[in-house]
Amino acid sequence: MSVTLTSRQVVYAALAGNLLVAATKSVAAVWTGSSSMMSEALHSFVDSLNEVLLLYGQHRAAQRPDLEHPLGYGRELYFWSFIVALLIFAIGSGVSIYQGIAQLREPQPLESPWVNYIVLAFALVFEGASWAISLKQFRSTTARGRLTFYEAFRRSKDPPSFMVLFEDSAALLGILIAAGGTFAATHFQKPEYDGVASLLIGLVLGAIAMLLARESKSLLIGESAGTELTRSVTELAARNPAVRRVNGMLTAQLAPDQIVVALSLEFADDLRVPELEERVIEIETSIRDQHSEVTALFIKPQTPKTYSEASRDRFGIEGDG
Repeated sequence: MSVTLTSRQVVYAALAGNLLVAATKSVAAVWTGSSSMMSEALHSFVDSLNEVLLLYGQHRAAQRPDLEHPLGYGRELYFWSFIVALLIFAIGSGVSIYQGIAQLREPQPLESPWVNYIVLAFALVFEGASWAISLKQFRSTTARGRLTFYEAFRRSKDPPSFMVLFEDSAALLGILIAAGGTFAATHFQKPEYDGVASLLIGLVLGAIAMLLARESKSLLIGESAGTELTRSVTELAARNPAVRRVNGMLTAQLAPDQIVVALSLEFADDLRVPELEERVIEIETSIRDQHSEVTALFIKPQTPKTYSEASRDRFGIEGDG
């Protein structure tokens, strides 16, 4: 299954913007000797690498199932998203903090600080445009509704949508910090402020990285599908006249558009095997027609008692209903 085109467009837009900004920031850092600007340049290069890895993860996740991977490769996207979070922490945050400490230990005055201001102004425009695009896409794919921004982030199953948004948000904050550090270092003639700005950029990246790593790890381990899909599948199964009761279900999110569903149903007692098979096919067809993201569907005929006992053994709780 392929990821949504809008998600790819957001990543491509962020990649193009980050490459352009990284090049201009690098020139400015070398020209002025600013450690905070060098931190911002490294930040943009890391973000560019991250976008490449996210695109690779999307490509790998789109591969069809095979004998070795019967449920497909969807979780490769979550794996590479976790790697992206580690890179932000190890390279982006680590190097920025190192640059800041080096500037504090051996302060170097900034040369031609106006170059920093020009580059940061252009970077603010480019990053701001990318941020607006990623924010729009994030809102459209998560159907936030009454959810807070953080709740929508926690419930999202699409790492590129929230990772690009968080990266762009960190980039905008980093630009403001770098500009403030440059102003303070030149206005007060204390280059140590530039080092402090670099440290702050590193701390921002570290916080963002830990937040993204936690969510990516949760998706990689395996999260259940959203409540809307669970409710819809339950209603579709219950509509079949042969179903007496929907005992419950297990769901697993493999990728943003790949979900495994295991459904426990109680059927009418008078059904023969051929009739039961026909009813199962009808239920499968109705669910797949409404939810193309359900790539694997397993239906198990069970009595409520058997399902409750199995649920208690598995989770240590009573089964649904």
